[in-house]
Amino acid sequence: MTTDYYQILGVERNSSDEDIKRSYRKLAMRHHPDRTGGDDTEFKKVQEAYATLSDPAKRQQYDNPQPQGFPGFHQGRGDPLTDFMAHAFGGNNPFGDIFGRPMQPQQQRNRTLNIQTAITLEEAFHGKDLIATLRLPSGRDQVVEVRIPAGINDGVTLRLQELGDDTHVNLPRGDLHLTIHVHPHPVFQRQGDDLVTNINLSCIDAMLGTAIHVTTLDHRNLEIKINPGTQHGQVLAAAGCGMPKASDNRFKGRLLLNVNITVPDNISERQKELLRQFIN
Repeated sequence: MTTDYYQILGVERNSSDEDIKRSYRKLAMRHHPDRTGGDDTEFKKVQEAYATLSDPAKRQQYDNPQPQGFPGFHQGRGDPLTDFMAHAFGGNNPFGDIFGRPMQPQQQRNRTLNIQTAITLEEAFHGKDLIATLRLPSGRDQVVEVRIPAGINDGVTLRLQELGDDTHVNLPRGDLHLTIHVHPHPVFQRQGDDLVTNINLSCIDAMLGTAIHVTTLDHRNLEIKINPGTQHGQVLAAAGCGMPKASDNRFKGRLLLNVNITVPDNISERQKELLRQFIN
């Protein structure tokens, strides 16, 4: 039975991309291992559903499944009639193509194969060793081991030389292109090498100043000093607490904290009087 990704995310089949993203963020935060004591079963289901429904091509394939020769590979096909005629006459169609043009012999070569995988933002932070078994067009199973580098960006394609098609044994092998997709995170948003999140401050703490603790993506506990007079919408920065730079992991981006000031709604009459005296 096919897994119902729409049911997992709690959305309708005609939901917009924004509705799907909104539901994913809510469920990912609810089922995140940090909140469930390490059980990531539901979290992985939510990630798998979002990885399919957030990608237009994958969503179309999921909504309208078509038979595929090799899972993970997209194989282009030529004109069906031309293919048939070429096959019927041993590759030499005396009638040319469907437009009457002479058939040109195709140069044999092993193809470049395109595959993709999805990782979490945490895995993009630390890097990941990926091991996968692929069925090649030749019918042979191949084990691929690749190191996804720390700091990799969403949409980056890694070129794995001579790990692709091997159908023609006397010719050089094709390459394997691995495209990396990084799942959105329920707490942190990525902007280049910076990570962005929100913090809530009471108006009193914003006026008087305080110190707060923030947990980073790699689970470090940071103490952030809030200066007196901090304003709503102000952005605080912690250098070196963002994503590793893909070009040099010794350096990291910033952690950016968007300040959201809240107003308490449960202060007593005595506290209100003290505030009035302070203002006056």
